[in-house]
Amino acid sequence: MANAHGLHARPATQLVNLTKKFQGEIHVQVDDGAFVSAKSLTKLLSLGCQRGQHLTFIAEPDSDAVEGLSQIIAAVQQGLGEEIQPIDTQQNTANTQPEILTFESNTDTDAKTQGIAASTGLAYGPAYVIKPRQYDYPRLASNIKDESLKLDIALHTVKNNIYQLIAKTDVDDIKQIFTAHLEMLDDPELIHNVQKGLKQGLSAAAAWHDYIESAAQAQEALQDRLLAERAADLRDIGERILAHLCGVEEQIAPDSPYILIMQDVGPSDVARLNKERVAGILTAVGGASAHSAIVARALGIPAIVGAGQHVLDIQNNETVLINGDSGEFIIQPDATLIEQAIHERERQHTLRLEAEKHCMAPAITLDHHQIEIAANIGNIHATEQAVNDGAEAIGLLRTELVFMAHQNAPSEEIQQADYRTVLDTLAGRPLVVRTLDVGGDKPLPYLPLPSEENPFLGLRGIRLTLRKPELLQQQLIALLKAADDRPLRIMFPMIGRVEEWRAAKAILDEVRQQYPCKNLQVGIMIEVPSAALLAPILAQEVDFFSIGTNDLTQYTLAIDRGHPLLSAEADGLHPSILLLIDQTVRAAHQYGKWVGICGELAADPKAVPILMGLGVDELSMSSTSIPLVKAQIRQLNFTDCQTLAHQALQCDSATSVRALGA
Repeated sequence: MANAHGLHARPATQLVNLTKKFQGEIHVQVDDGAFVSAKSLTKLLSLGCQRGQHLTFIAEPDSDAVEGLSQIIAAVQQGLGEEIQPIDTQQNTANTQPEILTFESNTDTDAKTQGIAASTGLAYGPAYVIKPRQYDYPRLASNIKDESLKLDIALHTVKNNIYQLIAKTDVDDIKQIFTAHLEMLDDPELIHNVQKGLKQGLSAAAAWHDYIESAAQAQEALQDRLLAERAADLRDIGERILAHLCGVEEQIAPDSPYILIMQDVGPSDVARLNKERVAGILTAVGGASAHSAIVARALGIPAIVGAGQHVLDIQNNETVLINGDSGEFIIQPDATLIEQAIHERERQHTLRLEAEKHCMAPAITLDHHQIEIAANIGNIHATEQAVNDGAEAIGLLRTELVFMAHQNAPSEEIQQADYRTVLDTLAGRPLVVRTLDVGGDKPLPYLPLPSEENPFLGLRGIRLTLRKPELLQQQLIALLKAADDRPLRIMFPMIGRVEEWRAAKAILDEVRQQYPCKNLQVGIMIEVPSAALLAPILAQEVDFFSIGTNDLTQYTLAIDRGHPLLSAEADGLHPSILLLIDQTVRAAHQYGKWVGICGELAADPKAVPILMGLGVDELSMSSTSIPLVKAQIRQLNFTDCQTLAHQALQCDSATSVRALGA
């Protein structure tokens, strides 16, 4: 499975729709697990299939489904309606603004609390609190026929309502989510299990609630966080049917703008919202990747999720101020703080509009120091948008995409065509390519590897391709042939030892003898502390360094950047990281080599002046961040940046670094 988030609701719906075209039965398993019906959405979701796991399909013999297997496999390989993304999709969604407002309470009555930032923006207004509804229904019923009819009417009514919601919206994310909801309601497995409850003497409401809740709990138990969060979708459709069965009316929302507060806002709740009246959303539970958060972002509604059960104790009409960028919210803020938030929101909007007007201009400081601004991409078709956003180069092409999109290792011709697409779109701008960076925690479906106790310290990056040299050699040939002497920069990932660099370079040198490339530079990623410490030696041999601050921070501080409790402490502005960057830059410049930053830190407004002051030559980031970073640099003085960087190197914590110049 090559989809970035595995077989979640939307691709699973596509799979169900495809398999239902065939009369014969089709079953599917994940790795060596049990087979389930590929025509049942709830069964597919219960598999918990994640990226990199194998799907095996079997079809009923002597049926049209056998011939249809090739179509099904091809659809899975192509992403089932989703654009396939590389595993390492560290999109820089933070820092789309040069500053994030941090609330500072002005009075003792201000109650400042924290949730998970889910949808960007500032909002305030009176609270409108919807607490979990209580449903009163008999547990048992004597007439199965009557209960079955009640269920049929409820299903028909709710499905009609969903069709109307789909017809009214222009937002693709909402349409896709509700299409998945319709598929759940048509799932024969779901209906079969509810009917079993009716036959056991349960009422329609009891049979329905029992099965939906058990299915939701099974979904929550999955190891994959994103798939587990889809339990909210099951409960969402469950509540809609249950409300109809129990005759529970929906609450009527206020006519004036408000902050919606709920236990968990289901996708159907969000989609029914009037964007002009819902200023913001605050929930007790949920995650930033839940469907409700996706829809909130699509509608442009600021949202904070997972803030805790106490938010349900907020009184209706109490004023709430939320910051969807930081996850902070304040109950009963004073007028000064509200005025500050309004001013900040207007300022940020104006800054972005102005920055976008000048995104093509270079990033030059007030005292005439220029730095190259590049884009990180994981999709070859994202190149055009990066150029339009003002990218002066592609500072990181994650080539995993080319490999993850195929059942088998892509041929040299397929790779070459993809790389040529990027180079053609860049029209002479440099392209920095990271060679295949998989293995360990990022497996290829067609490259079986033994499971590892600690994949982050295992067989990944250059460690893998040096043991599979045919993969690396083929990729290098495709890159050199696609270049046509255009500016190509190749870098090897996860270099931790000089021997690894030299072994990889030897393979490239051998390829270059047959496929010369005039405009080529060869470098390495600085992701491992040992590489930064060896920079004085490596700088004599490489053409450039590109510092991946995400992994460098993870390995230096020994904190998994995805850890639910510790990830916030993995701050790339920790002095230990800055000292490693400083050593790398000094070593590179001593031998006339350049250094880029391609981690999330590159677009952090607090980090930009410090990185510039350390002498970094290039900053590469998500293309949406480019206009604002360029605008920020044009307001800086390089001499001041150098002073700031020197001060940062003397600090004892990331907190003290971020406090500099505050």
